[in-house]
Amino acid sequence: MPSSPEVLEAFRELADAKQLDREELLDLLKDGIQAALVRAYGPTVTFEMNVDEDDGTIEVLRLRRVVEEVEDEACQISLEEARFGDSDFEVGDMLEEELPFASFGRLAVQAAKQRIIQRVREGERTRIREEFGNKIGQLLSGEIQQIERGKLVIMLNKFREAEAIIPYREQNNRERFHQGDTIRAVLKRLEETPKGPRLILSRADPLFVQALFRLEVPEIQQEIVQIQEIAREVGSRTKVAVVSRDDSIDPVGACVGLKGSRVQAVVNELGSERIDIVPWSPDPERFARLALAPARVTKVYFDHDSKTIQAIVDEDQLSLAIGRGGQNVRLASELTGWKIDLYSSREWLERGGEGPFLGGARGTIEEVQVPLAELAGLSPDVVAVLEEAGVATLDDLLSFDAEKISEIPGMDDESTGAVQAILHEMTKQPEEEEPAPVQAQEAPAEDGAETEEDRKSTRLNSSHTDISRMPSSA
Repeated sequence: MPSSPEVLEAFRELADAKQLDREELLDLLKDGIQAALVRAYGPTVTFEMNVDEDDGTIEVLRLRRVVEEVEDEACQISLEEARFGDSDFEVGDMLEEELPFASFGRLAVQAAKQRIIQRVREGERTRIREEFGNKIGQLLSGEIQQIERGKLVIMLNKFREAEAIIPYREQNNRERFHQGDTIRAVLKRLEETPKGPRLILSRADPLFVQALFRLEVPEIQQEIVQIQEIAREVGSRTKVAVVSRDDSIDPVGACVGLKGSRVQAVVNELGSERIDIVPWSPDPERFARLALAPARVTKVYFDHDSKTIQAIVDEDQLSLAIGRGGQNVRLASELTGWKIDLYSSREWLERGGEGPFLGGARGTIEEVQVPLAELAGLSPDVVAVLEEAGVATLDDLLSFDAEKISEIPGMDDESTGAVQAILHEMTKQPEEEEPAPVQAQEAPAEDGAETEEDRKSTRLNSSHTDISRMPSSA
Protein backbone atom coordinates (compact mmCIF):
# COMPACT_ATOMS: atom_id res chain seq x y z
CA MET A 1 0.00 0.00 0.00
CA PRO A 2 1.56 3.36 -0.99
CA SER A 3 2.28 6.03 1.60
CA SER A 4 0.62 9.43 1.52
CA PRO A 5 3.68 11.17 -0.05
CA GLU A 6 3.61 8.63 -2.91
CA VAL A 7 -0.12 9.17 -3.38
CA LEU A 8 0.28 12.94 -3.45
CA GLU A 9 3.13 12.73 -5.96
CA ALA A 10 1.03 10.49 -8.21
CA PHE A 11 -1.78 13.05 -8.07
CA ARG A 12 0.62 15.85 -8.98
CA GLU A 13 1.74 13.94 -12.07
CA LEU A 14 -1.90 13.39 -12.98
CA ALA A 15 -2.61 17.10 -12.53
CA ASP A 16 0.28 18.01 -14.86
CA ALA A 17 -0.80 15.49 -17.51
CA LYS A 18 -4.45 16.57 -17.43
CA GLN A 19 -3.76 20.28 -16.90
CA LEU A 20 -5.56 20.47 -13.55
CA ASP A 21 -5.07 23.40 -11.19
CA ARG A 22 -4.50 23.05 -7.42
CA GLU A 23 -8.17 23.35 -6.46
CA GLU A 24 -9.22 20.73 -9.00
CA LEU A 25 -6.45 18.42 -7.76
CA LEU A 26 -7.54 18.68 -4.11
CA ASP A 27 -11.20 18.21 -5.03
CA LEU A 28 -10.28 15.13 -7.07
CA LEU A 29 -8.21 13.73 -4.20
CA LYS A 30 -10.99 14.30 -1.69
CA ASP A 31 -13.54 12.66 -3.97
CA GLY A 32 -11.33 9.59 -4.39
CA ILE A 33 -10.78 9.23 -0.63
CA GLN A 34 -14.51 9.56 -0.01
CA ALA A 35 -15.16 6.75 -2.51
CA ALA A 36 -12.64 4.57 -0.64
CA LEU A 37 -14.19 5.32 2.78
CA VAL A 38 -17.71 4.68 1.50
CA ARG A 39 -16.55 1.34 0.21
CA ALA A 40 -14.90 0.51 3.56
CA TYR A 41 -17.41 1.94 6.08
CA GLY A 42 -20.68 2.80 4.34
CA PRO A 43 -22.35 5.70 2.50
CA THR A 44 -22.90 7.92 5.56
CA VAL A 45 -19.21 8.10 6.54
CA THR A 46 -17.80 11.59 7.15
CA PHE A 47 -14.16 12.67 7.17
CA GLU A 48 -11.72 15.55 7.00
CA MET A 49 -8.65 15.73 4.79
CA ASN A 50 -5.57 17.82 5.51
CA VAL A 51 -2.83 18.16 2.88
CA ASP A 52 0.64 19.42 3.80
CA GLU A 53 2.22 20.18 0.44
CA ASP A 54 5.55 21.14 2.04
CA ASP A 55 5.97 17.73 3.66
CA GLY A 56 4.08 15.92 0.90
CA THR A 57 1.73 14.23 3.37
CA ILE A 58 -2.03 13.66 3.45
CA GLU A 59 -3.90 13.27 6.74
CA VAL A 60 -7.35 11.61 6.66
CA LEU A 61 -9.52 11.90 9.79
CA ARG A 62 -12.67 9.83 10.13
CA LEU A 63 -15.37 11.67 12.09
CA ARG A 64 -17.93 9.93 14.31
CA ARG A 65 -20.52 11.42 16.66
CA VAL A 66 -20.57 10.13 20.29
CA VAL A 67 -24.05 8.79 21.15
CA GLU A 68 -25.74 6.73 23.87
CA GLU A 69 -27.03 4.13 21.43
CA VAL A 70 -25.41 3.54 18.02
CA GLU A 71 -27.81 3.47 15.08
CA ASP A 72 -25.30 3.98 12.26
CA GLU A 73 -21.78 2.65 12.80
CA ALA A 74 -20.45 4.55 9.79
CA CYS A 75 -20.87 7.92 11.47
CA GLN A 76 -21.60 7.17 15.17
CA ILE A 77 -19.74 5.67 18.15
CA SER A 78 -21.02 4.71 21.56
CA LEU A 79 -20.03 6.72 24.63
CA GLU A 80 -18.53 3.64 26.23
CA GLU A 81 -16.29 2.90 23.26
CA ALA A 82 -15.25 6.53 22.89
CA ARG A 83 -14.15 6.66 26.55
CA PHE A 84 -11.74 3.76 25.97
CA GLY A 85 -9.36 6.25 24.47
CA ASP A 86 -10.37 9.39 26.34
CA SER A 87 -12.52 9.42 29.47
CA ASP A 88 -13.49 13.05 28.89
CA PHE A 89 -15.81 12.30 25.96
CA GLU A 90 -19.46 13.22 26.41
CA VAL A 91 -22.55 12.51 24.33
CA GLY A 92 -22.61 14.84 21.34
CA ASP A 93 -18.84 15.16 21.02
CA MET A 94 -17.08 14.38 17.71
CA LEU A 95 -14.42 11.68 17.69
CA GLU A 96 -11.59 12.17 15.19
CA GLU A 97 -9.79 8.99 14.15
CA GLU A 98 -6.77 9.15 11.85
CA LEU A 99 -6.82 6.58 9.06
CA PRO A 100 -3.51 5.59 7.43
CA PHE A 101 -3.67 4.63 3.76
CA ALA A 102 -2.58 1.10 4.64
CA SER A 103 -5.87 0.57 6.49
CA PHE A 104 -8.07 1.28 3.48
CA GLY A 105 -7.85 -2.19 1.96
CA ARG A 106 -7.61 -3.29 -1.68
CA LEU A 107 -11.31 -2.91 -2.51
CA ALA A 108 -11.45 0.59 -1.07
CA VAL A 109 -8.38 1.63 -3.05
CA GLN A 110 -9.92 0.17 -6.23
CA ALA A 111 -13.12 2.16 -5.59
CA ALA A 112 -11.05 5.33 -5.14
CA LYS A 113 -9.18 4.64 -8.38
CA GLN A 114 -12.40 4.12 -10.35
CA ARG A 115 -13.94 7.28 -8.95
CA ILE A 116 -10.86 9.35 -9.79
CA ILE A 117 -10.74 7.99 -13.35
CA GLN A 118 -14.44 8.79 -13.77
CA ARG A 119 -13.96 12.33 -12.47
CA VAL A 120 -10.97 12.93 -14.74
CA ARG A 121 -12.96 11.77 -17.78
CA GLU A 122 -15.92 13.93 -16.84
CA GLY A 123 -13.59 16.90 -16.44
CA GLU A 124 -12.02 16.28 -19.84
CA ARG A 125 -15.43 16.07 -21.51
CA THR A 126 -16.56 19.29 -19.87
CA ARG A 127 -13.40 21.11 -20.95
CA ILE A 128 -13.81 19.87 -24.52
CA ARG A 129 -17.39 21.18 -24.66
CA GLU A 130 -16.33 24.52 -23.17
CA GLU A 131 -13.29 24.81 -25.43
CA PHE A 132 -14.91 23.90 -28.75
CA GLY A 133 -18.62 24.56 -28.25
CA ASN A 134 -18.27 28.08 -29.69
CA LYS A 135 -15.60 27.30 -32.30
CA ILE A 136 -17.82 25.85 -35.03
CA GLY A 137 -16.48 27.10 -38.36
CA GLN A 138 -12.94 27.77 -37.08
CA LEU A 139 -9.75 26.24 -38.41
CA LEU A 140 -8.02 23.57 -36.34
CA SER A 141 -4.68 21.93 -37.03
CA GLY A 142 -3.11 18.69 -35.90
CA GLU A 143 -1.33 15.52 -36.88
CA ILE A 144 -2.86 12.45 -38.52
CA GLN A 145 -2.58 9.82 -35.83
CA GLN A 146 -4.38 6.98 -37.60
CA ILE A 147 -6.29 6.14 -40.79
CA GLU A 148 -9.24 3.82 -40.20
CA ARG A 149 -11.32 2.70 -43.20
CA GLY A 150 -10.91 6.06 -44.88
CA LYS A 151 -11.53 8.02 -41.66
CA LEU A 152 -8.68 10.28 -40.49
CA VAL A 153 -8.08 10.36 -36.72
CA ILE A 154 -6.45 13.66 -35.77
CA MET A 155 -4.40 14.59 -32.71
CA LEU A 156 -4.95 18.32 -32.27
CA ASN A 157 -1.96 20.53 -31.52
CA LYS A 158 -3.44 22.45 -28.60
CA PHE A 159 -5.91 19.96 -27.11
CA ARG A 160 -4.58 16.44 -27.45
CA GLU A 161 -7.25 14.90 -25.20
CA ALA A 162 -10.01 15.76 -27.67
CA GLU A 163 -11.09 13.04 -30.09
CA ALA A 164 -11.12 14.60 -33.57
CA ILE A 165 -11.86 12.84 -36.85
CA ILE A 166 -12.36 13.71 -40.51
CA PRO A 167 -14.93 11.26 -41.92
CA TYR A 168 -14.47 10.08 -45.50
CA ARG A 169 -17.43 12.15 -46.74
CA GLU A 170 -15.79 15.30 -45.28
CA GLN A 171 -12.57 14.81 -47.26
CA ASN A 172 -11.45 15.98 -50.69
CA ASN A 173 -11.13 12.78 -52.72
CA ARG A 174 -8.31 14.30 -54.76
CA GLU A 175 -6.12 14.68 -51.68
CA ARG A 176 -3.95 11.92 -50.20
CA PHE A 177 -2.68 11.98 -46.63
CA HIS A 178 -0.53 9.59 -44.61
CA GLN A 179 -0.05 8.88 -40.93
CA GLY A 180 2.07 11.60 -39.33
CA ASP A 181 1.12 14.31 -41.85
CA THR A 182 0.14 17.72 -40.53
CA ILE A 183 -3.37 18.73 -41.58
CA ARG A 184 -5.77 21.65 -41.25
CA ALA A 185 -9.55 21.37 -41.25
CA VAL A 186 -12.60 23.30 -40.11
CA LEU A 187 -14.63 22.29 -37.07
CA LYS A 188 -18.02 21.34 -38.51
CA ARG A 189 -19.83 20.11 -35.41
CA LEU A 190 -19.47 18.66 -31.91
CA GLU A 191 -20.92 15.14 -31.74
CA GLU A 192 -21.89 13.42 -28.49
CA THR A 193 -20.93 9.74 -28.20
CA PRO A 194 -21.01 7.22 -25.32
CA LYS A 195 -17.30 7.92 -24.86
CA GLY A 196 -17.81 11.67 -24.72
CA PRO A 197 -17.82 14.55 -27.22
CA ARG A 198 -16.15 14.00 -30.58
CA LEU A 199 -14.99 16.76 -32.91
CA ILE A 200 -16.12 16.31 -36.52
CA LEU A 201 -13.72 18.15 -38.83
CA SER A 202 -14.12 18.81 -42.54
CA ARG A 203 -12.09 19.79 -45.57
CA ALA A 204 -15.06 19.39 -47.92
CA ASP A 205 -17.58 21.76 -46.35
CA PRO A 206 -17.90 25.35 -47.68
CA LEU A 207 -17.08 26.39 -44.10
CA PHE A 208 -13.49 25.28 -44.81
CA VAL A 209 -13.18 27.74 -47.70
CA GLN A 210 -14.72 30.49 -45.58
CA ALA A 211 -12.30 29.79 -42.71
CA LEU A 212 -9.29 29.90 -45.07
CA PHE A 213 -10.36 33.28 -46.46
CA ARG A 214 -10.84 34.55 -42.92
CA LEU A 215 -7.27 33.48 -42.18
CA GLU A 216 -5.78 35.12 -45.28
CA VAL A 217 -7.88 38.30 -45.60
CA PRO A 218 -7.56 40.88 -42.76
CA GLU A 219 -10.67 42.72 -44.00
CA ILE A 220 -12.75 39.59 -43.35
CA GLN A 221 -11.23 39.22 -39.87
CA GLN A 222 -12.17 42.84 -39.17
CA GLU A 223 -15.68 42.20 -40.59
CA ILE A 224 -15.29 44.95 -43.17
CA VAL A 225 -15.69 42.39 -45.94
CA GLN A 226 -18.22 39.61 -45.49
CA ILE A 227 -18.68 36.33 -47.33
CA GLN A 228 -22.40 36.22 -48.10
CA GLU A 229 -22.65 32.93 -50.02
CA ILE A 230 -20.44 30.01 -51.00
CA ALA A 231 -21.18 27.28 -53.53
CA ARG A 232 -18.68 24.45 -53.79
CA GLU A 233 -18.01 21.23 -55.65
CA VAL A 234 -15.18 19.68 -53.67
CA GLY A 235 -11.86 19.34 -55.46
CA SER A 236 -13.11 21.05 -58.59
CA ARG A 237 -14.54 24.56 -58.24
CA THR A 238 -15.90 27.06 -55.71
CA LYS A 239 -17.84 30.29 -56.18
CA VAL A 240 -17.68 32.90 -53.43
CA ALA A 241 -19.93 35.97 -53.18
CA VAL A 242 -18.52 38.81 -51.08
CA VAL A 243 -19.75 42.24 -50.00
CA SER A 244 -18.05 45.21 -48.35
CA ARG A 245 -19.43 47.33 -45.53
CA ASP A 246 -17.04 50.12 -46.55
CA ASP A 247 -17.67 51.68 -49.96
CA SER A 248 -13.97 52.54 -50.29
CA ILE A 249 -12.90 48.87 -50.12
CA ASP A 250 -13.38 46.55 -53.08
CA PRO A 251 -14.45 43.19 -51.59
CA VAL A 252 -13.22 41.16 -54.57
CA GLY A 253 -9.85 42.92 -54.63
CA ALA A 254 -9.44 42.43 -50.88
CA CYS A 255 -9.98 38.67 -51.25
CA VAL A 256 -7.73 38.34 -54.30
CA GLY A 257 -4.85 40.31 -52.76
CA LEU A 258 -1.79 41.83 -54.42
CA LYS A 259 -1.02 39.81 -57.55
CA GLY A 260 -3.48 37.18 -56.34
CA SER A 261 -1.40 36.30 -53.27
CA ARG A 262 -4.32 35.88 -50.85
CA VAL A 263 -6.57 33.77 -53.03
CA GLN A 264 -3.58 31.72 -54.23
CA ALA A 265 -2.84 30.73 -50.62
CA VAL A 266 -6.42 29.45 -50.36
CA VAL A 267 -6.16 27.65 -53.70
CA ASN A 268 -2.95 25.92 -52.60
CA GLU A 269 -4.59 24.65 -49.39
CA LEU A 270 -7.53 23.34 -51.42
CA GLY A 271 -5.31 21.34 -53.75
CA SER A 272 -5.56 23.75 -56.72
CA GLU A 273 -9.35 23.90 -56.63
CA ARG A 274 -10.55 26.74 -58.87
CA ILE A 275 -12.15 29.72 -57.14
CA ASP A 276 -14.42 32.41 -58.61
CA ILE A 277 -14.89 35.49 -56.43
CA VAL A 278 -17.83 37.72 -57.34
CA PRO A 279 -19.53 40.72 -55.67
CA TRP A 280 -22.77 39.90 -53.90
CA SER A 281 -25.88 41.92 -54.77
CA PRO A 282 -29.40 42.02 -53.29
CA ASP A 283 -30.70 42.47 -56.84
CA PRO A 284 -31.37 38.94 -58.22
CA GLU A 285 -30.88 40.08 -61.81
CA ARG A 286 -27.46 41.59 -61.20
CA PHE A 287 -26.40 38.80 -58.86
CA ALA A 288 -27.27 36.20 -61.50
CA ARG A 289 -25.10 38.03 -64.04
CA LEU A 290 -22.20 38.08 -61.60
CA ALA A 291 -22.67 34.47 -60.50
CA LEU A 292 -22.47 33.19 -64.09
CA ALA A 293 -19.00 34.71 -64.59
CA PRO A 294 -16.77 34.27 -66.49
CA ALA A 295 -19.58 34.13 -69.09
CA ARG A 296 -21.08 37.44 -70.23
CA VAL A 297 -24.87 37.54 -69.82
CA THR A 298 -26.84 39.56 -72.34
CA LYS A 299 -30.21 39.70 -70.54
CA VAL A 300 -31.81 38.30 -67.41
CA TYR A 301 -35.48 37.72 -66.55
CA PHE A 302 -36.69 36.36 -63.26
CA ASP A 303 -39.86 35.30 -61.48
CA HIS A 304 -40.12 35.68 -57.69
CA ASP A 305 -42.98 33.19 -57.32
CA SER A 306 -41.12 30.25 -58.86
CA LYS A 307 -37.63 31.51 -57.90
CA THR A 308 -36.60 31.01 -61.53
CA ILE A 309 -34.06 33.03 -63.50
CA GLN A 310 -33.84 32.92 -67.29
CA ALA A 311 -30.46 34.11 -68.56
CA ILE A 312 -29.75 34.83 -72.24
CA VAL A 313 -26.15 34.69 -73.47
CA ASP A 314 -24.55 35.07 -76.87
CA GLU A 315 -23.92 31.88 -78.81
CA ASP A 316 -20.17 31.97 -78.17
CA GLN A 317 -20.77 32.36 -74.41
CA LEU A 318 -23.18 29.45 -73.93
CA SER A 319 -20.63 26.69 -73.33
CA LEU A 320 -18.72 28.98 -70.96
CA ALA A 321 -21.90 29.76 -69.02
CA ILE A 322 -22.81 26.07 -68.81
CA GLY A 323 -19.34 24.95 -67.79
CA ARG A 324 -17.90 21.46 -67.98
CA GLY A 325 -20.69 19.04 -67.18
CA GLY A 326 -22.95 21.97 -66.27
CA GLN A 327 -20.75 22.96 -63.35
CA ASN A 328 -20.73 26.73 -63.82
CA VAL A 329 -24.50 27.14 -64.06
CA ARG A 330 -25.04 24.60 -61.29
CA LEU A 331 -22.79 26.51 -58.88
CA ALA A 332 -24.33 29.84 -59.95
CA SER A 333 -27.77 28.45 -59.12
CA GLU A 334 -26.58 27.26 -55.70
CA LEU A 335 -24.90 30.61 -55.05
CA THR A 336 -27.98 32.70 -55.88
CA GLY A 337 -30.55 30.27 -54.46
CA TRP A 338 -32.54 30.52 -57.70
CA LYS A 339 -33.15 27.97 -60.45
CA ILE A 340 -31.30 29.15 -63.56
CA ASP A 341 -32.35 28.36 -67.15
CA LEU A 342 -29.81 29.27 -69.83
CA TYR A 343 -30.68 30.23 -73.40
CA SER A 344 -28.51 31.22 -76.30
CA SER A 345 -29.59 34.34 -78.17
CA ARG A 346 -30.60 32.21 -81.14
CA GLU A 347 -32.74 29.88 -79.03
CA TRP A 348 -34.37 32.83 -77.36
CA LEU A 349 -35.25 34.49 -80.68
CA GLU A 350 -36.54 31.20 -82.07
CA ARG A 351 -39.02 31.21 -79.18
CA GLY A 352 -40.09 34.68 -80.18
CA GLY A 353 -38.60 36.08 -77.01
CA GLU A 354 -38.38 39.69 -76.18
CA GLY A 355 -39.91 38.99 -72.77
CA PRO A 356 -39.48 36.02 -70.47
CA PHE A 357 -41.28 32.70 -70.81
CA LEU A 358 -42.38 31.93 -67.26
CA GLY A 359 -44.63 28.92 -66.71
CA GLY A 360 -44.91 28.46 -70.48
CA ALA A 361 -46.45 31.88 -71.13
CA ARG A 362 -45.06 35.24 -71.95
CA GLY A 363 -44.61 37.53 -68.98
CA THR A 364 -43.16 40.84 -68.00
CA ILE A 365 -40.00 41.67 -66.19
CA GLU A 366 -40.45 41.28 -62.45
CA GLU A 367 -40.04 44.39 -60.32
CA VAL A 368 -37.16 44.49 -57.87
CA GLN A 369 -38.93 44.57 -54.52
CA VAL A 370 -35.80 44.60 -52.34
CA PRO A 371 -36.14 46.78 -49.20
CA LEU A 372 -33.59 49.59 -48.93
CA ALA A 373 -32.60 48.35 -45.47
CA GLU A 374 -31.02 45.27 -47.12
CA LEU A 375 -28.66 47.36 -49.26
CA ALA A 376 -25.07 47.52 -48.04
CA GLY A 377 -23.77 51.09 -47.71
CA LEU A 378 -27.00 52.78 -46.58
CA SER A 379 -27.26 53.74 -42.93
CA PRO A 380 -30.61 53.45 -41.09
CA ASP A 381 -30.87 57.27 -41.03
CA VAL A 382 -30.50 57.52 -44.83
CA VAL A 383 -33.03 54.71 -45.32
CA ALA A 384 -35.50 56.55 -43.09
CA VAL A 385 -35.05 59.79 -45.09
CA LEU A 386 -35.58 57.98 -48.40
CA GLU A 387 -38.66 56.13 -47.16
CA GLU A 388 -40.10 59.44 -45.99
CA ALA A 389 -39.70 60.67 -49.58
CA GLY A 390 -41.54 57.60 -50.93
CA VAL A 391 -38.43 55.59 -51.92
CA ALA A 392 -38.97 52.29 -50.07
CA THR A 393 -37.49 49.60 -52.36
CA LEU A 394 -34.57 49.11 -54.73
CA ASP A 395 -37.02 49.41 -57.66
CA ASP A 396 -38.15 52.83 -56.37
CA LEU A 397 -34.52 53.90 -56.06
CA LEU A 398 -33.58 52.73 -59.58
CA SER A 399 -36.50 54.67 -61.06
CA PHE A 400 -35.64 57.83 -59.11
CA ASP A 401 -33.85 60.68 -60.89
CA ALA A 402 -30.27 60.52 -59.56
CA GLU A 403 -29.78 64.26 -60.00
CA LYS A 404 -32.70 65.02 -57.66
CA ILE A 405 -31.46 62.91 -54.76
CA SER A 406 -29.71 65.88 -53.17
CA GLU A 407 -33.01 67.80 -53.20
CA ILE A 408 -34.69 65.31 -50.84
CA PRO A 409 -35.16 66.96 -47.41
CA GLY A 410 -32.65 65.62 -44.89
CA MET A 411 -30.03 64.43 -47.44
CA ASP A 412 -26.54 65.83 -46.88
CA ASP A 413 -23.56 65.53 -49.24
CA GLU A 414 -22.28 62.30 -47.67
CA SER A 415 -25.70 60.61 -47.83
CA THR A 416 -26.23 61.77 -51.40
CA GLY A 417 -22.85 60.38 -52.40
CA ALA A 418 -23.64 56.99 -50.83
CA VAL A 419 -26.96 56.72 -52.69
CA GLN A 420 -25.45 57.79 -56.02
CA ALA A 421 -22.65 55.25 -55.60
CA ILE A 422 -25.23 52.46 -55.20
CA LEU A 423 -27.15 53.69 -58.25
CA HIS A 424 -23.97 53.73 -60.30
CA GLU A 425 -23.09 50.22 -59.13
CA MET A 426 -26.56 48.90 -59.97
CA THR A 427 -26.86 50.51 -63.40
CA LYS A 428 -23.39 50.05 -64.87
CA GLN A 429 -23.08 47.86 -67.95
CA PRO A 430 -22.52 44.10 -67.66
CA GLU A 431 -19.10 44.40 -69.31
CA GLU A 432 -17.97 46.62 -66.41
CA GLU A 433 -19.29 44.45 -63.61
CA GLU A 434 -18.14 40.99 -64.70
CA PRO A 435 -15.19 40.00 -62.49
CA ALA A 436 -12.35 37.94 -63.79
CA PRO A 437 -12.58 34.54 -62.12
CA VAL A 438 -9.57 33.51 -60.06
CA GLN A 439 -8.57 30.00 -61.02
CA ALA A 440 -5.71 27.66 -60.11
CA GLN A 441 -2.87 27.33 -62.59
CA GLU A 442 -2.85 23.55 -62.23
CA ALA A 443 -6.59 23.22 -62.84
CA PRO A 444 -8.02 21.26 -65.80
CA ALA A 445 -8.90 22.92 -69.09
CA GLU A 446 -10.96 26.11 -68.99
CA ASP A 447 -14.74 25.85 -69.03
CA GLY A 448 -14.82 27.50 -72.40
CA ALA A 449 -12.85 24.60 -73.84
CA GLU A 450 -15.92 22.37 -73.69
CA THR A 451 -16.57 20.71 -77.03
CA GLU A 452 -19.75 20.93 -79.04
CA GLU A 453 -20.37 17.26 -78.22
CA ASP A 454 -20.09 18.02 -74.46
CA ARG A 455 -22.60 20.84 -74.80
CA LYS A 456 -25.09 18.72 -76.71
CA SER A 457 -24.68 15.90 -74.20
CA THR A 458 -25.24 18.28 -71.28
CA ARG A 459 -28.41 19.74 -72.77
CA LEU A 460 -29.75 16.36 -73.99
CA ASN A 461 -33.46 16.52 -74.88
CA SER A 462 -34.02 20.07 -73.67
CA SER A 463 -34.17 23.02 -76.00
CA HIS A 464 -32.60 25.09 -73.21
CA THR A 465 -30.29 24.40 -70.30
CA ASP A 466 -32.16 23.67 -67.07
CA ILE A 467 -30.16 23.50 -63.84
CA SER A 468 -32.56 20.89 -62.42
CA ARG A 469 -31.50 18.43 -65.13
CA MET A 470 -27.77 18.87 -64.69
CA PRO A 471 -25.60 15.97 -63.43
CA SER A 472 -24.70 16.09 -59.76
CA SER A 473 -20.97 16.39 -60.35
CA ALA A 474 -18.62 17.43 -63.09
